[in-house]
Amino acid sequence: MQIIGPDFLVFGVDDVPACHDFLTAYGLEPEGYSPEKGGRYLALDGTGLEIRRRDDPSLPPALKTGNMLRLQVIGVVDEAALEAVEAELSRDRQVLRLADGSLRTQDDQGFELAFRVSTRKRLDLEGEKVNAPYHPARPVNAVGVTQDMPAKPRTLSHVVLFVPDIDVAVGFYRDRLGFRITDTLTGAGPFLRPQANPDHHTHFFIRTPVYMQGVEHLAFHLGGPTELMLAGSRMMEQGFESFWGPGRHKFGSNWFWYFKSPLGCNVEFDADMDTHDDDWAPREAPMGPEASQAFLLQWRAKWAPGGGPPAGPKG
Repeated sequence: MQIIGPDFLVFGVDDVPACHDFLTAYGLEPEGYSPEKGGRYLALDGTGLEIRRRDDPSLPPALKTGNMLRLQVIGVVDEAALEAVEAELSRDRQVLRLADGSLRTQDDQGFELAFRVSTRKRLDLEGEKVNAPYHPARPVNAVGVTQDMPAKPRTLSHVVLFVPDIDVAVGFYRDRLGFRITDTLTGAGPFLRPQANPDHHTHFFIRTPVYMQGVEHLAFHLGGPTELMLAGSRMMEQGFESFWGPGRHKFGSNWFWYFKSPLGCNVEFDADMDTHDDDWAPREAPMGPEASQAFLLQWRAKWAPGGGPPAGPKG
């Protein structure tokens, strides 16, 4: 099926102003925000997040765990792809066609889903250019970094879900929606990508007890590792708490930096993720620190080397 991936994630939150402060510091553009109701937060291509008060009656029902994720809005290529999703899922569950043309249903673990023709905009923005000896990529006299260069989320990258039954979760996305498994961390779960998206993954599942079901983290792509390091450093300077990173994953190769958020989950910056097609041979490795990252760094305030000790009096 010609599915692209998540266009929007919708949350019912406890503290709307705190979420607003976090998401705007993260670099998303607010739209229609009010402290009483919430609003939408957009990446450069129009994908993003929507937050509402937890008790907003317009929200889909919450999971039994009370996790704040209320809806995944998944974009597809065109109306034919939407009709294919509707025909497949209608075989064994209720699928509602809403007035705006989107579909509403649930997956096999009880997560609320919407499907729509994707509204994301194609960006005409270059990625980071890295000079290597004898193979320069940046034009002559172009600098690689300035302190105030933009570092904005470009597109919603992926969502990671805690699920009580890995086999059921994977079966729905792989067998019913045509997702491909790219790699697997044994003891945790698989990375999956939809057919119309070459990214290493748009979904990752982690096996957990039932009482933990919900979203573990979500991520947006940036234009490269320099943007990621600048964006994360700016978050640290504003007092937001780093959860993991900066570093670089092995599976997917993406740079990462995760932050704790008032959305009830972690929120990640990522950059430079691998892309794959159907010729890719999935890998598998045991879940653990060695498989989770190629390297891990630690942020600290700016520092500069100094000279030696002051010269003593001349004798």
